[in-house]
Amino acid sequence: MARIVAADDDDGTQQFYSMELNSISSVSDSTLGQLLKNVSDVRKLAVGDETPVHESLNRDNDDDLMRTVPFVLSFDNLTYNVSIRQKLTFRDLIPRRKTEDPEIAQTVTPNTKTLLNNISGETRDGEIMAVLGASGSGKSTLIDALANRIAKGSLKGAVKLNGETLQSRTLKVISAYVMQDDLLFPMLTVEETLMFAAEFRLPRSLPKSKKKLRVQALIEQLGIKNAAKTIIGDEGHRGISGGERRRVSIGIDIIHDPILLFLDEPTSGLDSTSAYMVVKVLKRIAQSGSIVIMSIHQPSHRVLGLLNRLIFLSRGHTVFSGSPGSLPRFFAEFGSPIPENENRTEFALDLIRELEGSAGGTRGLVEFNKKWQEMKKESNRQPPLTPPPSPYPNLTLKEAIAASISRGKLVSGGESAAISTATAATTLTVPAFANSIWIEILTLSKRSMLNSRRQPELFGIRLASVVITGFILATVFWRIDNSPKGVQERLGFFAFAMSTMFYTCAEALPVFLQERYIFMRETAYNAYRRSSYVFSHAIVSFPSLIFLSVAFAATTFWAVGLDGGPMGFLFYCLIILASFWSGSSFVTFLSGIVPHVMLGYTIVVAILAYFLLFSGFFINRNRIPDYWIWFHYMSLVKYPYEAVLQNEFSDATKCFVRGVQIFDNTPLGVLPDGMKLRLLDSVSRSLGTTISSSTCLTTGADILTQQGVTQLSKWNCLLITVAFGFFFRALFYFCLLLGSKNKRR
Repeated sequence: MARIVAADDDDGTQQFYSMELNSISSVSDSTLGQLLKNVSDVRKLAVGDETPVHESLNRDNDDDLMRTVPFVLSFDNLTYNVSIRQKLTFRDLIPRRKTEDPEIAQTVTPNTKTLLNNISGETRDGEIMAVLGASGSGKSTLIDALANRIAKGSLKGAVKLNGETLQSRTLKVISAYVMQDDLLFPMLTVEETLMFAAEFRLPRSLPKSKKKLRVQALIEQLGIKNAAKTIIGDEGHRGISGGERRRVSIGIDIIHDPILLFLDEPTSGLDSTSAYMVVKVLKRIAQSGSIVIMSIHQPSHRVLGLLNRLIFLSRGHTVFSGSPGSLPRFFAEFGSPIPENENRTEFALDLIRELEGSAGGTRGLVEFNKKWQEMKKESNRQPPLTPPPSPYPNLTLKEAIAASISRGKLVSGGESAAISTATAATTLTVPAFANSIWIEILTLSKRSMLNSRRQPELFGIRLASVVITGFILATVFWRIDNSPKGVQERLGFFAFAMSTMFYTCAEALPVFLQERYIFMRETAYNAYRRSSYVFSHAIVSFPSLIFLSVAFAATTFWAVGLDGGPMGFLFYCLIILASFWSGSSFVTFLSGIVPHVMLGYTIVVAILAYFLLFSGFFINRNRIPDYWIWFHYMSLVKYPYEAVLQNEFSDATKCFVRGVQIFDNTPLGVLPDGMKLRLLDSVSRSLGTTISSSTCLTTGADILTQQGVTQLSKWNCLLITVAFGFFFRALFYFCLLLGSKNKRR
């Protein structure tokens, strides 16, 4: 069996590898293939399965092989530039003579800014690499670069794992990224939060009991057992502490036990003890076989003792790279020795800030770091720090990942495919998602409903607003008669009622805006599909729309005195439900575009006002100018409004204007009834027909014609309203697809 012997130099920064070449042949291809064949069995043991596993490899040989498959993450010459917009000033408007000196011209109008400048380094499993520096030094940018969160083509340089370039799809599966902010559902308990993460990230073949065991083990590892049944909490609900929230955020992303773990300032905002507990958890994660890379602002002495490698940045340049133990020697040789009783990192950061404020900046420290690194390489007679691309010439990165899975890592990362014993060729199938779309929709819906059920006041307020609005309308338009004035009152009631449906839906605007960053974090590493979120969002919101529709319809239909009987009431409920559906879909679509709640409310109110203006109530369709007629057909209020008009006035036998009622709503309406009858008789003689006081002059069909409601039936209006809802849901999906890449440009 091949052995890798690690020896530390006096700085504790380098390791060298010596292999007994004559024993490499003992690790035959068939033995490796046999190991990979047992991936699923060993994974069962990792989650507590008691079923027997294959006994083909003895424990000693297996442990030796495990030690010979390390992971080394290296990054070389990472450079990242961004374009900066020029501020337009008054001087820019004045023509000036162009300078002939290209250097002067370049300094006068710079258009790019370098955030990373030839950053190189490496780390391996079992270690924590910390990136330090002042605000704006490039810490988070470097973490994003290593985690593939910068758009392809914008980042120069190479990031490799075991000497092989990491593909985006593979990196998503074997890695996790913990954001700086704690993005959690406030009304879920710690255990429920981690359990839902397990449902998303762990494979569908794993029983729920095994997922629960994984969650319980993770709770123990994170040290949050006492808070397992406590809700996360927010400003209005008391929950767990800040340090516990941070550990839960970490737990969500490591539920599948990733090989690579990236964290953006996990100790930010925490006190010294909480920060130490968080880094201590990260140390245990690293010792389990993971590579942990994090940015940190100013670690304490205890935290520094848990770190293995440090990279200090200053305005995108590396000013130090090495172990914490080499800091005193580095700065002593630079000419600024660290006092004995002072925190090493605090001294280094203070010195860097002082140099950044000087005339020459940190240029001297950057150049000294380069020379110091070269001197270390020249003085060290051992082989270079970076091991060969792979511990074995025939062991690819995918095979190394498969071997890592066999010892319990990456619970959902991949599955070893069929192994050809003749060629010992092993392929690692890396699934894009751990679960099918139906399981994702079910899990997302369950989580959303559980979170909403614990905040009943939100739906209660919305229901109360609908019922109160319906009550006010019912009392204002109480038992409308069939007179000409009643017709006008009906038209006003329908216009206000249908627009109310859409304005009420504006309350759904903050829902996605509050979940936006949770969604971006979870979909960035393929926890679930974006389409699953869209379907789940629609499914969860629909039941509440049914309650709201029935409540409003029952409050207003009989109180106002609308026509149609039971079937008319049923259609009235359906068109209100369709209005709620299309309105909520429209607001959901806008929430995927606008970044802020107040901006979203402003846009929603403005657009809904335009929809009402062009609905056909204020101005008849035949009177709308040709250049605005397109907005009439795009109006969401138009189709429900026309549908309820047809539902009310479709009875051809019902009369709304009889005899002398023809003079109502005219200046002649104030005349005595006797005078009206004589005028009616005179009109009859002039027209050569008989018009009595009981003669029907206007039916429901006439009213529909007068309002220009003649193009579509009420059922067609209902279908179009429903179709609008699906249309905006589809647009919402494309907004998520195009607008949530979660990568820097």
